[in-house]
Amino acid sequence: MSVSKAQQASVNRYVKANYDRINVTMPKGCKDIIKAHAETRGESVNAFVNRAINEAMARDESAEK
Repeated sequence: MSVSKAQQASVNRYVKANYDRINVTMPKGCKDIIKAHAETRGESVNAFVNRAINEAMARDESAEK
C-alpha cells in the first residue's frame, strides 16, 4: 500500500511538531552492527538508541549521587 503525498506531508508535519532529531555520525560498518543488535532484541534502531541513551543517563545520574 503506497502513501499519498498528502499523507506523507501530514506525517512530516506531525514529526516536526512533536519530535527532535539528532544526526549521529559513526564509522562505516557500525550501523549494520547496531541494527543487528537491535533486531536480536526485537527493537528498531531508533528504539535501541533511545533506550541506550536513557539507560546511560540514568547510570550517570546514579553515579553522581
